[in-house]
Amino acid sequence: MRVLGIESSCDETGVAIYDTEAGLLGQALYSQVEMHAKYGGVVPELASRDHVQRVLPLVRQVLEEAETRPEQLDGVAYTAGPGLAGALLVGAGVARSLAFGWGIPAVEVHHMEGHLLAPLLEERAPQFPFVALLVSGGHTLLLDARSLGDYSILGESVDDAAGEAFDKAAKMMGLGYPGGPRIAALAEQGTPGRFRFPRPMTDRPGLDMSFSGLKTFTLNTIHDLGGKEALSEQDRADIALAFEEASVDTLIIKCRRAMEQTGYKQLVMAGGVSANRSLRARLGEQMKKRGVELFYPAPQYCTDNGAMIAFAGALRMQAGESAELPIKVRPRWPLTELAAL
Repeated sequence: MRVLGIESSCDETGVAIYDTEAGLLGQALYSQVEMHAKYGGVVPELASRDHVQRVLPLVRQVLEEAETRPEQLDGVAYTAGPGLAGALLVGAGVARSLAFGWGIPAVEVHHMEGHLLAPLLEERAPQFPFVALLVSGGHTLLLDARSLGDYSILGESVDDAAGEAFDKAAKMMGLGYPGGPRIAALAEQGTPGRFRFPRPMTDRPGLDMSFSGLKTFTLNTIHDLGGKEALSEQDRADIALAFEEASVDTLIIKCRRAMEQTGYKQLVMAGGVSANRSLRARLGEQMKKRGVELFYPAPQYCTDNGAMIAFAGALRMQAGESAELPIKVRPRWPLTELAAL
């Protein structure tokens, strides 16, 4: 089965073609980061307009790269949610129009399920059941993934997602947008032990998380040093290191508890923050000590991309799913509402 996937949930336009026998045949991605950076975050209307300009040229590019004609496709998959309503509508409208014109079915894909399944694109892939840590700018979840579509939430952030906290902390330090990669790079120059930030909600049982307190602690630390304008480059590096260490420690502690609670021996980590090198290295060490295998996608599949949508769509089409009229998108869509296949 050969499926065209379209991702347009936020500020990246991703298109890919996945074949269930031959694997990933072609992909292309356009990021709007530079456009939104001047505003310090994503502007929904600008994001939607840019998707309109980018998606069809990317589809043509990927069809050519994959040496695929429309009549060779078996379906079109698209992100139906969660995400920005306008951006989702662009991808959904284009995907459904192409599917109708080509006389093939379309299938809705949940954005976070796409992330969850992205590690299965790797040669070394996990097998159900496993625990999944989905950690991005919009979501931070620990899931019990029993089979395709059969997910239950073990724990989640009660306020900001981890990636969102990284972005806001970076903005406080004047590092620009997106903040996660900038904090990670700066943390490598930090002085260990100069600052120690709290590890929220780790002093009590349970798997829920909180990251908003780290933002407040960051703001107070900056204030104590005389404000953003008074920060030296070393001050910024030391704050970045303390912030990253606290965030990573919090995620590791919660993952350890999730593995103990479920008894599983496989942990999947996905989403934009899963590209953080410190998180990968330290979580890998902790899981190895406990006899747990850690899986995560290649860096290009951590952020939003069309490959994960094409892959997830192909799996759902194989199971007999297809989208019905009218075209709908779901800006808010709990992962637990998906049908188990």
